[in-house]
Amino acid sequence: MEEPRIRLGSDDVWLELARTDGGSWQVTADWCSWLTADFTADLSGAEVVDFADRMLSHLRAPSGGRFSAAVTPGRNNPLRLKAEPVGDGFAFFVRLTPNGDDDVCHLQMEIDPIATLELLEAFSALYAALVLCPPEHLVKPRS
Repeated sequence: MEEPRIRLGSDDVWLELARTDGGSWQVTADWCSWLTADFTADLSGAEVVDFADRMLSHLRAPSGGRFSAAVTPGRNNPLRLKAEPVGDGFAFFVRLTPNGDDDVCHLQMEIDPIATLELLEAFSALYAALVLCPPEHLVKPRS
């Protein structure tokens, strides 16, 4: 069975959040092959389910206004998305912090507008993949 993942962006600029075989999460981003980030994030499946659910809630809101969502509210948050409405979709300002909430070591990038329907499909697929998977995959064992 393929591991749950979501990829946002185009061939040139993209962000991916993917669960690895070991149950941990990998955050990968690329900006025109000039600037990349690739790191393991200390997240549980339940945190990612909550993130996907919040993103879906924002995307389904009738206002279609700007919003912001972090994968986890804790200090170990590796990923924050700020969405700006553009046409029939949203552009994203991405902030990656491999060491948690860190103003020194971070990567910021922009992702061009993505159609709302495409975003709803992507986050719905991530949510479904996590909710329909066995419960032991939702809680990451702490070492």
